[in-house]
Amino acid sequence: MAVKLKNIFSNFVKKTLTEKSLDDAISELKLLLYSNDVAVPTADEICDKLVESFKGEQIGRLTNTKKFLFETLKEIITEILTPEHEIDLIEEIKKKNSKNLPYVIVFLGVNGTGKTTTMAKIAHFLKNKNLTSVAAAGDTFRAGAIEQLTYHMDNVDIRVIKHEYNSDPASVAYDAVNHAKAKNLNVVLVDTAGRQVTDKNLMIEMQKIVRISEPDLIIFIGDSLAGNDALYQAKEFKKHIGIDANILTKFDADAKGGAALSISFETKVPIIFIGVGQGYDDLEPFDRDLFVKNILD
Repeated sequence: MAVKLKNIFSNFVKKTLTEKSLDDAISELKLLLYSNDVAVPTADEICDKLVESFKGEQIGRLTNTKKFLFETLKEIITEILTPEHEIDLIEEIKKKNSKNLPYVIVFLGVNGTGKTTTMAKIAHFLKNKNLTSVAAAGDTFRAGAIEQLTYHMDNVDIRVIKHEYNSDPASVAYDAVNHAKAKNLNVVLVDTAGRQVTDKNLMIEMQKIVRISEPDLIIFIGDSLAGNDALYQAKEFKKHIGIDANILTKFDADAKGGAALSISFETKVPIIFIGVGQGYDDLEPFDRDLFVKNILD
């Protein structure tokens, strides 16, 4: 996890800095961050805060430059990964259910990010918490999408509400919510189309789904290996639809760690889970402190 960033920060902390070499070191760090999937605004934020931390400090007089750099980087990265609002998913679901209403989650993400599999993982996670759910096959555009969702949900024993292809996705979400109300189910999981975020019709479609289903949570599913592509997707979905939380997939692969930092910085909402494999149990709560430890320790 975050192997590349770990090497970058480790090497930077080990540098012997002087007043003269600080600017060069910061410039080098910034370029290395760019090349390791950290978006420009995020890298700039890290480096600007590092420079700011040295103001009023005389580097040559620091008794332990390495410790100072380590603690400063830790504070900066922890701040980036700390959202404006934390989410306790199980607690939020129970709170909504106390009003005899299902908790509705809409999932956003482009094709190939692992969105459908992640939905099944969430359904499985909820089932293990003794919470019932139903899925809405809201991707009525891509051939095979309904069958793919049904396959995964069958594997975790979750019913799928579905219509014909090319039908109105918002009506599928509406029927799923009504089904959950009638059956007293705890959660509705709404799948959506995964066309490219530059597709204006896609965004209009998503806005209608959100307007009709009135979700309690909108989750962006991002591929942690996609780097700046994942960040661009998150920015577009946030701009046109809104995002309440993130889930990063393929985190078990050789991810550079930059996507987590960049998406957190850009969306200002929490990463609530990470995908760490193909199995339905391979979903873990995102541990901010462990992530920071892995890239700095």
